[in-house]
Amino acid sequence: MSDLEWIVARSSAVPDLKLPRHVAVIMDGNGRFARRHARARTWGHRQGAKALKRILEAMHALSIPYLTVFGFSMENWHRPKEEVASLMHLLVHYLKSESLQLKERNVQLRVIGRLDLLPDFVREELEKTLKLLIGCDGMQLTLALSYGARDEITLAAQALARAAKAGDIDPESIEPEDIERLLGTCGMPDPDLLIRTSGEKRLSNFMLWQLAYTEFYFSSVCWPEFDARFLWKALLSYHKRQRRFGCVQKHLCDPLVVMSPEETITPPTQGYMGVDMIVENSRNITSGIETS
Repeated sequence: MSDLEWIVARSSAVPDLKLPRHVAVIMDGNGRFARRHARARTWGHRQGAKALKRILEAMHALSIPYLTVFGFSMENWHRPKEEVASLMHLLVHYLKSESLQLKERNVQLRVIGRLDLLPDFVREELEKTLKLLIGCDGMQLTLALSYGARDEITLAAQALARAAKAGDIDPESIEPEDIERLLGTCGMPDPDLLIRTSGEKRLSNFMLWQLAYTEFYFSSVCWPEFDARFLWKALLSYHKRQRRFGCVQKHLCDPLVVMSPEETITPPTQGYMGVDMIVENSRNITSGIETS
């Protein structure tokens, strides 16, 4: 039995299985995995790319509609130039080798982050891949590249400040939804589950706004080792959790929580926004790169 058959069989055996709609992943541990095998870090990154392919296939088989992965952070630019160059070429190789399979699976591709900082050859390959996948409307894979959550929120705040200065918006009227529309993830549901591998237990400047009510799962295995069986452990952990979003269970669906005849609490609306890098067509792609 293949790993895909195994995880589908496992999921079918759990009554009323609650799967996340959106899974975010911090793919950590490529370098440590390489050191353990006395190999170069670049080899570890290549093994990590293979793990991404496995997990994408498993989530596709389970009909999980959104997968967002932290591919390259703003802080990663400070790594040795040779490693950064290797990661950029690995990204291009991944896009070239996987684009046709993504199209066959009807997978949408979205890219968030400071794309203007990426080398030209990387942006060109991203544009080719995004063009190829125009019309796909199935599972959405989002690559966070040259991405930092603080930078993302700062850019949104700057955009709102400019609008307020120009008189286009009243600062007192700004709502969370206004910020959401200026974030790269605009239009996507917030992650239900965050998985981080390699035993680290921190967010590392990843999706700080969007992860407000996300369930966290930390795995001790390095990312290149993460396969369908480890994914199932994370999904089963999520299934067993009760998500309250700050409420008590009996009031989870109540629009109004009545505390007493004289005091009522109306739960505040929640909103998230973004600078959208998804490319519906080549014009949107180019525009996204220029305005990142």
